[in-house]
Amino acid sequence: MSEQKTTRDQPSLNVGKLIRWIAGILLLALIGWRVYQTAFIEGSYGPDTWMRFIIAGLIIGGMYSLIAIGYTLVYGILFMINFAHGEVMMLGAFGGYFIFELLASIKAPSVSDPNMNFLNAYPVISVLLAFIVGTVVSAVAGLLLERIAYRPLRKAPRLVPLISAIGASIFLQNAAQLLFGPQRRQYINPVILWRGTGWSIPVGDTTVLLTYTGTLSLVLSALLMIGLFLVVQKTRLGRSMRAVAENKQAAALMGIDVDDVIGKTFIISGVLAGAAGVMWGIHNGLFNHYVGFLPGIKAFTAAVLGGIGNIPGAMMGGMLLGLLESVGPAALGIDFQLKDVIAFTILILVLIFRPSGLLGEALSEEKV
Repeated sequence: MSEQKTTRDQPSLNVGKLIRWIAGILLLALIGWRVYQTAFIEGSYGPDTWMRFIIAGLIIGGMYSLIAIGYTLVYGILFMINFAHGEVMMLGAFGGYFIFELLASIKAPSVSDPNMNFLNAYPVISVLLAFIVGTVVSAVAGLLLERIAYRPLRKAPRLVPLISAIGASIFLQNAAQLLFGPQRRQYINPVILWRGTGWSIPVGDTTVLLTYTGTLSLVLSALLMIGLFLVVQKTRLGRSMRAVAENKQAAALMGIDVDDVIGKTFIISGVLAGAAGVMWGIHNGLFNHYVGFLPGIKAFTAAVLGGIGNIPGAMMGGMLLGLLESVGPAALGIDFQLKDVIAFTILILVLIFRPSGLLGEALSEEKV
């Protein structure tokens, strides 16, 4: 009877899959026609404007990638989604902000200007200190999350750590609001990183500005992603992380301290989130205690888009999501305030048509 039931269910499954693919092809055709109509027939934007959209998408995409890698690292080892990861990024943004405020209040008189402060007199050191403090704050927050909110629930059903992660996210948001206040704050960058200055890129008969803050974010995002990939692939810690992700019991039998590896994984994910938080503040300026929520959810979308548990997939998914979010409203001819709708629509479509992501979901045999 079981064989008859399997044979009877198989055609219906194939029909359902066929219907989904037909719907997907029709949807892609509709989107393609809309993009062609907006970009080529109506010609609402010139080449310089499209280049601005692309640059903005790459910059924000680099930040999404760094946060998405944190989701992927934790998921690959614990098979859980750390929904408090956006708040870890938020704490990093506050850490960098307070360092800039402190350095701006310290006088560093020079021959040319006796009123010069440390922030503008030594901009490279100031930015380096902001990133160090922001990443350390986020790394400590990530480690404490693992020790307090997740480690006691490691053997609990999968839904329990997920609920704990959501509770931790709400707790961190409200704690930051009580500690730092609900008002929006603004990064006071060094003069050399003033948001209105940058490189002029020729595009046709005009030029497009690539700001220094955007350049810093792009370069640092690329370096951090390359560095993480090398750590995971070439170092002893990386081999231990991959072994624990594959099989915790076997890794423990081989002499690997599983708890230590998991703790270091949360530290690494916190460092990347903290760097993204400082980049967000330096490039965008305004932020508050709620700043990590939407980037965190979008980074989760990027991780799913690339393939959850897949580090190159998280990198690619973040960059792709940033580009789609930046270029999408203009290409589709819709209001730019609907860019968040595009991001979450992508999440829904990926879950429907390719749940494993573009590069495939990385799972060990025991998780399948």
